[in-house]
Amino acid sequence: MANRTAPFSAFEWMIAWRYIRARRAEGGVSVMTWISLVGITLAVFALIATLSVRAGFREEFIDTILGANAHVTVYQDSVIEGTDITRQVIEGYADLSQRLGQIEGVSRAAPVVRGQVMLNAGNENAGIEIYGIAAGDLASLPRIADPATGMGDIARFDEGIALGSGAARELGVAIGDKVRVISPNGARTPMGQSPRVSAYEVTYIFTAGRYDIDRTRAYLPLSEAQLFFNRDGVVDEIEVMVEDPDNVQELLPEILDVAGPTAFLWTWRDSAGAFLRALTVEDNVMFVILSILVLIASMNIISGLIMLVKNKGRDIGILRTMGLTEGSVLRVFFICGAGIGTIGTLAGVILGCAFAIWIDPIFAAVNYVSGGGVWDPSIRGIYALPAKLELGDVISAVALSLTLSWVITLFPARRAARMNPVEALRYE
Repeated sequence: MANRTAPFSAFEWMIAWRYIRARRAEGGVSVMTWISLVGITLAVFALIATLSVRAGFREEFIDTILGANAHVTVYQDSVIEGTDITRQVIEGYADLSQRLGQIEGVSRAAPVVRGQVMLNAGNENAGIEIYGIAAGDLASLPRIADPATGMGDIARFDEGIALGSGAARELGVAIGDKVRVISPNGARTPMGQSPRVSAYEVTYIFTAGRYDIDRTRAYLPLSEAQLFFNRDGVVDEIEVMVEDPDNVQELLPEILDVAGPTAFLWTWRDSAGAFLRALTVEDNVMFVILSILVLIASMNIISGLIMLVKNKGRDIGILRTMGLTEGSVLRVFFICGAGIGTIGTLAGVILGCAFAIWIDPIFAAVNYVSGGGVWDPSIRGIYALPAKLELGDVISAVALSLTLSWVITLFPARRAARMNPVEALRYE
């Protein structure tokens, strides 16, 4: 019995390489090879670039939520003494905050007063949500108390008001300027309820990284907010920050037990859950759509290989009469198709990773060429297009591309292997 050659022997690679680089004049399909290669490259690049942008957007969105908002908000219903009327305020908030802060896994608990007001500076007005909070608790919010993005001195917070950069820009104020805070719920008089107005110096301007926060939020010292909103001795809520926000659900039973039977909780997942679910659905849909693009690009490999098999029919017949087995012929054409898919995939990975790594200068160049205004933070909520390169996304893209290109290659390769050498040489 004749000795069988080992699969993927050197001569199989040599024949496959000769066929791939053969010009059309030599019976090759170099143009189709380049089209297939470019198609796979662009499809994989688009897949990795899209997945990295989606991952970066999700991380940026969650980071701004966790860095500027409570992980768990505690509310309580209190009954006004001598009546059946309830109001949503927390009495004895200092003791409750201390007990909540002692729960294992809780990093801090801060009493907060909240209210909707209008800010005025000169002829400019802006609707703002005021957060009354202690200076130490404000300093513990990473996105608010970030010295790299904030302006002014947060240590002087007790002397005035901390304003979001978007609101400060809309009002046209800077550090040291004064703004008037106007609330319609003021003192009751025989003529009706008069608005309450107070003036505060802007001592600190923060940039949380989300346009909706920077445009609509301001902070007042807790005692000043209690006085302004008629919250003497009470607060509206207690903001609880936990060490591991992803596992916040595990701490809810203990927090609720400490907060009491009249309390109810609202987590960051409750407030952003619908948006996060929408992002997840969008991620899955985008992956499916871009997978179809990879499949379409892989189909070019079939076209190229079918043309190659047709052009190399005489060569296949000669090789078969010389003793080349069906398996060797199949492997030769499989190497041709799989090689194109593999090289295209690697090129696409390089381009996709480069896009994710250097997205800022790339986006700046696009913005410059287009004349600016490509990214509107008031619509998208964040100030720049983020990207995060994750190993899982790259592996998914590579696995998808290689699987499709390799499997699709088998069909024309099998057709070449089963070609009858007598028929192939009959008309030569």
